[in-house]
Amino acid sequence: MRPLRILASALAVTIALTSCSNGQSTKETGTDDQTPGVSDDAVVIGTHQPLTGPASPGFRHVSTGARAVFDYINDNGGVHGRRIEYQVQDDSFDPAQTIEATRSLIKDHEIFAMLGGLGTPTHEAVIDELNEEGVPDLFVSSGALAWDQPDVYPYSYGFQVDYSKEAKIQGAFIAENFPGDKVGLLYQNDDVGPSSHAGIEQYLTEEIVAWESYDPGVPELAGQIEALKASGAEIAVCYCIPAFLGMAVLESAAIGYTPQWMAPSFGGDVEIVTALIEEYSQGTPAEDMPPEAFLDGLIITAFLPMAAQSKDPWTVFFQEIHEEYNSGTPFTDTTVYGMVQAVLFAQVLMEVGPDLTRQSLLDTLHSDEWAGPGLVPFVATEDDHSGYSGVMVVQHHAGEEPEVLQEPMITDSDGGEILPFDLERPDPEDVTLFGGESR
Repeated sequence: MRPLRILASALAVTIALTSCSNGQSTKETGTDDQTPGVSDDAVVIGTHQPLTGPASPGFRHVSTGARAVFDYINDNGGVHGRRIEYQVQDDSFDPAQTIEATRSLIKDHEIFAMLGGLGTPTHEAVIDELNEEGVPDLFVSSGALAWDQPDVYPYSYGFQVDYSKEAKIQGAFIAENFPGDKVGLLYQNDDVGPSSHAGIEQYLTEEIVAWESYDPGVPELAGQIEALKASGAEIAVCYCIPAFLGMAVLESAAIGYTPQWMAPSFGGDVEIVTALIEEYSQGTPAEDMPPEAFLDGLIITAFLPMAAQSKDPWTVFFQEIHEEYNSGTPFTDTTVYGMVQAVLFAQVLMEVGPDLTRQSLLDTLHSDEWAGPGLVPFVATEDDHSGYSGVMVVQHHAGEEPEVLQEPMITDSDGGEILPFDLERPDPEDVTLFGGESR
């Protein structure tokens, strides 16, 4: 990998240690030698991820992306002399296993923080315990609104744009660009469904002619796709994880149903879905068709640079790290997702300085407007834990760069407007991820 330029000096901010507020747990927030997971030469963080199970094909690369960035940082001396030790526990996208995995991370590994715990039903199973234990629960990998409840969960912070914001922007885009077309919704039967409906139905009412849900533990969509076709829906919005988007597109083609498909940021990883379509089509008439043809024309919303956007400076940076530390694995949008989480975490650690405690981490997180790889503003204040605040709209064309149909816009989760914004997005060489004085 060619050398990656960084700033010569590191930011360091000394944060006065204070007691918890807003109903926070009275667990450790004080001196460094009392902080779980922190020593003079290491900081231990953890995550629960679906390395196996129904969500694994779509999301197992999140943790490989994050680990690659941490390996890169560690090989360059770490953050204020500390290596980042990244403990990944497999929960198979099963809430019962998530509980076991999280307790192991807290009790056995004594993690300093949870980073990017993945999944709505899975993370909902452990959010109470994380907050009761006073564990910073950073950048949850889910768009559920639950993570943005600072009065209830003061230690938990969202990351990806929430389902309602994303669906609002989708709904407005459909209303403007496909006026009068009938719309069918296919969605996961957890918080994804009602939160997405709350967004898209602000712009589409009579146009929505079908609401079809699926269970992520049941790999079957024939009935749902038949119902979408019978409804006459000309646009099918799939609030689905990648495995179910792949199934939906294949089932649709098998019965001659050809709507305009639209996918959210958490499901529209084209490289992953294409590989799944190739796998699922084996032994069927579809196996003779090129798998990339099934997704040609797919409309996707995104809040991060995409793996296929080869001219984006952050994609270039991440590709270099990937080639050095992730050899043999695909470079996908979910890889980038994990890399961005790692970058954001390292940025915060750098600014905290060498005197790292859980409270100084949260105080520092609240104190700055964080800019980096994301395409839209990132929000993490004492009163707002929502994370990224909007999306762009792109269309996939096989073998080409994604076509930007609508530049990134931001909105809220309620009835506010969808707006353009000003964002000074730094290049990678303008962001310091390692170095700094040791304690």
